[in-house]
Amino acid sequence: MIGERGSGSLVLWAAVAVVALAGIRSLVGYARSSSATNGFEVANNTPRFIRHARDLGPTDPTAPVSVTVWLHLQNGPELDRVAAQVYQKGSPSYHRWLNQAQFDAIFSPTAQGVRAVEAFLTAHGMSVVSVAENNLYIEVQGTVGDVEQAFNVAIHNFRWNGATHRSNTSNPMIADPSGMYVAGITGMDDLAFQPDFAWPFGASGAAPAMIPLSSAPSGLFFDSQCFYPPETQTFPPNATPSTVPQATYTGNRYGADITNTTLGQLAPCGYDPSELQTAYNMTPLYAQGLDGTGQTIVITDAFGSPTVQQDVALFSSLYGLPAPNLTVLRAPGAVNVPNLPQSLSSEWALETTLDVEWAHAMAPGANITVVIGPTSSCCLDLQSLPQAINWAVIHRLGDTISNSWNTVEGVANPATLNSINRILEMAAVEGVDVNFASGDEGDFARLVGFKTVGFPASSSFATGVGGTSLALNRDDTIMFQTGWGNNPTRIANRTSQGAVPVIPPLHLGFLYGAGGGSSLFYAKPSFQSSLPGTARLVPDISFLADPNTGVEFIETVSGVPSVGLIGGTSLSTPMFSALMAIAEQKAGGPLGQAAQLVYSLPAGAVTDIVPVGSPNNVTGTNTTSTGTTSLSADQLAAPLFNTTIYLSTLYDNAFAPHWAVFTFGTDSSLTTAVGWDDVTGVGTPNGMNFINAIAP
Repeated sequence: MIGERGSGSLVLWAAVAVVALAGIRSLVGYARSSSATNGFEVANNTPRFIRHARDLGPTDPTAPVSVTVWLHLQNGPELDRVAAQVYQKGSPSYHRWLNQAQFDAIFSPTAQGVRAVEAFLTAHGMSVVSVAENNLYIEVQGTVGDVEQAFNVAIHNFRWNGATHRSNTSNPMIADPSGMYVAGITGMDDLAFQPDFAWPFGASGAAPAMIPLSSAPSGLFFDSQCFYPPETQTFPPNATPSTVPQATYTGNRYGADITNTTLGQLAPCGYDPSELQTAYNMTPLYAQGLDGTGQTIVITDAFGSPTVQQDVALFSSLYGLPAPNLTVLRAPGAVNVPNLPQSLSSEWALETTLDVEWAHAMAPGANITVVIGPTSSCCLDLQSLPQAINWAVIHRLGDTISNSWNTVEGVANPATLNSINRILEMAAVEGVDVNFASGDEGDFARLVGFKTVGFPASSSFATGVGGTSLALNRDDTIMFQTGWGNNPTRIANRTSQGAVPVIPPLHLGFLYGAGGGSSLFYAKPSFQSSLPGTARLVPDISFLADPNTGVEFIETVSGVPSVGLIGGTSLSTPMFSALMAIAEQKAGGPLGQAAQLVYSLPAGAVTDIVPVGSPNNVTGTNTTSTGTTSLSADQLAAPLFNTTIYLSTLYDNAFAPHWAVFTFGTDSSLTTAVGWDDVTGVGTPNGMNFINAIAP
């Protein structure tokens, strides 16, 4: 029998019943080094993006680099069986979580292996920075030349997706007996994890999206009403029948006219905590004392924010939330990075602020611990966030870990995926729920040229959180929800600039939307057995993510407290993690991986998100000297890919000088549908009903 969490004795089981885990495809099964005449090849350890990139030649061999060497687990197949049993209802081991001592004794790499690999690395000129407490990895620093010599690889620069990246060009080969212990090597490439926040349409950065607070007003900053009745707009407004060119459009309206510069008019709409607490049926939970009290939500982010404490304190004060209990920790090895680019510092500071404020907004009684990922003192290391998760699990900082970042599964280094997957499997068998944003690029085809999904949301041991667009009634109940995905089409300049029509309309195409689809690497897990296909499907569940029906947040910008609107699956993920903290409060202990629970909930626990259409989608006419052309709703909303039902609106863009036809529910090739879908998973939680179902 597997020991329960917290039991002092180490329970070694003589045998584990053979339970087939629908887990990892052989392509990226946790890579075992294969013995060869000249050493041990570390299989599946070359990033896939280089297949689509232009080789620029060798990287400077004297450049400093930080790499992480991952070691094989002991008894890997047995861990897979344990992971299946602890989530199999009816099993004697159901929800009997391992503690860290048990995991380490049975599954962690051996000290002998660590010593052997350390000796090999130092003999090749690299210095050991840290060794994971559970022996999963050894982090070292050296030069590119040291790494090339030690692992018999060439490291080149590549031009891909508009940026220059470095990468090894082949799998590593270790000509030393210590190679038998090595499962993967990460950091030879620099493909980074990305935060998943998104600005409202037209807001290109912090300056146009953030508004300084000259005072601390109470109540709403932005209107909670996003959608208005159909109307007709003619461009230019004073056109006569003989005016050419001119254009007329009729249909639904999104956002109020931008006619003044008062705070609430600078953006179309935005929700505050009380509005979403009502919309998602959270207030009855708070009335019962279920607000996350006694639980800790762990949030991992890179670099952190120097103002997060004061920002969340102001956020709480303005919106009537209790004072936050926020702790910021640095994982071992986390240091200030020399010459950190301002763009990276700013975007991760914003991400950290968003994560903390909206986890606190939904679970106002929960403790929040931010763990800043380890970073190298020698060089910029953007692949170390998983080490923060590993450290948080080892020290059991909380039963829910929220991660609003991802990488693109189909172009990543399989060794990176495998290594993270083992951390997540460790968390799963110890009863820790680890949630990830599904991404903000829909099917990712626009970004990488083919359909794929975000990772780690696609791990069988994580919960992938997708996103929706949300419209509220005036009493803050839900008017409608649809899958998050937007297409803009420019139709005219703003009225203040003469409202000159754009003829023909300028299609800007797919803007952004919730990530989802079929994994290219991982097989369908048992908890998705009722779904079609053979692959792991993303996401599992969703919450509000569309920044155009987004949320208010507070951040200090250039020393000035400011308010802005934001969204992305970086919003939906901390909101869902907060809900899981409340569920664990009610259950009196850990519930483990949420994805294992959400596919068998009773009716009413989640709201199924289905396509939302309208008979008043925008249509129009364009008149020029050569005649008049009629434009259908589909023509104005294009490209629609697989979408047939959507909502289109007229929008006087608050952040850019033009009018647009703006769509909701157009998420690249992904579509919402009855039941599970690749935009919203099983749907959005219905607060009180969800908690009562998941923690009866």
